[in-house]
Amino acid sequence: MSSVAFHTLGCKVNHYETEAIWQLFEKNGYERKEFNSAADVYVINTCTVTNSGDRKSRQVIRRAIRKNPDAVICVTGCYAQTSPSEVMEIPGVDIVVGTQDREKMLGYIEQYQKEREPINGVGNIMKTRVYEELEVPSFTDRTRASLKIQEGCNNFCTFCIIPWARGLLRSRDPKSVLEQAQKLVDAGYKEIVLTGIHTAGYGEDMKDYNFAQLLRDLESKVIGLKRLRISSIEASQVTDEVVEVIDKSKVIARHLHIPLQAGSNTVLKRMRRKYTTEFFAEKIEHLRKALPDFALTSDVIVGFPGETEEEFQETYDFIRNLRFSELHVFPYSKRTGTPAARMKDQVPDDVKHHRVKQLISLSNQLAKEYASRYEDEVLEVIPEEPFKKDANDNYWVGYTDNYLRVKFPATPDMEGKLVRVKIKQSGYPYNEGQFVRVLDDDQLEPHTVNL
Repeated sequence: MSSVAFHTLGCKVNHYETEAIWQLFEKNGYERKEFNSAADVYVINTCTVTNSGDRKSRQVIRRAIRKNPDAVICVTGCYAQTSPSEVMEIPGVDIVVGTQDREKMLGYIEQYQKEREPINGVGNIMKTRVYEELEVPSFTDRTRASLKIQEGCNNFCTFCIIPWARGLLRSRDPKSVLEQAQKLVDAGYKEIVLTGIHTAGYGEDMKDYNFAQLLRDLESKVIGLKRLRISSIEASQVTDEVVEVIDKSKVIARHLHIPLQAGSNTVLKRMRRKYTTEFFAEKIEHLRKALPDFALTSDVIVGFPGETEEEFQETYDFIRNLRFSELHVFPYSKRTGTPAARMKDQVPDDVKHHRVKQLISLSNQLAKEYASRYEDEVLEVIPEEPFKKDANDNYWVGYTDNYLRVKFPATPDMEGKLVRVKIKQSGYPYNEGQFVRVLDDDQLEPHTVNL
């Protein structure tokens, strides 16, 4: 039996696609191995969002070649798509496939094994107009299932290479989204995370169907779906119809990740983002009426070219006043090939790192404030993994629907179930909880846990 090992760099979409590629190999009789062990085929799913993403991808490729020089080395993903010739030049790389045509990978492997000639299977992604169907009926991670619903992005922000790596926006057929969602629920997943490159742009390339309708259909047609999380939604995609669907929904999680990138209108303009801070704040106000107390998380880039002390202060104040619940803070990193990399007034690294520290400190404070509102409340948590840091090994960690990370006493058979937990002590990054009961699962015996 042939064996395959995977290594995934980058975002949730890449992790989803690695699982999809594994399904193709599994159907063809392959055994899955750990990446650090010897395998017949290594698949490296690369990232190119920053220059360091490229560098890390090259390091991982070389690691696989050293592990087994006789193995077939297959490189896919965003770095492979944007720089195929650079990847092909690495001695030992045999097959390069970009962010399309992954189903051809097994054929390429057979071809390579016969001919022993390197294969460049990367096409022009900008010409691709059809969503590539990659089905994942179950995941290696047993608690939360991702469901990829679209591919590509039409925004061309000045700091971002992704449209060149992923192509233009294309949506998955609604029927196929619903079918896979049902399979995931039938496989026992209580939570589905909708994901994509520009997730809530779903349907922008369709005549008579959109993201709001997809949310409605998932809730009404997928039997047994308990929790639906939107991995990311742009402020410009928060339409009145989406707000209305969120308002009426009983399954959409009280957590929305809405990328801000900057809280200064002049910086947003240089980034070529399609909103102002006023527009962003207004959308949050609408959402807070529809989904009271939802956790608002976001991405922020600090030290974008030309960012002055005043502009940074605008971002800092905007974030504090809008009461985000947690931030992902990134120092601006030059991405070769993007307009921002050629801009004048690049911000010195020491200034960037100082600003990053300030925003991370603010994020920690906001996260604690948000969590403290839920002390003594009973919330639903899906236990994901044992809390190994604790000497007491019957503690598990999971997320509430509003994205609070909770550690609480549980048993292994509760993994992936919906469990009611009382928040005893709020905090960040963990809240401490007290187990109350397991919900709606006939197979589980009634539990008592030693608290």
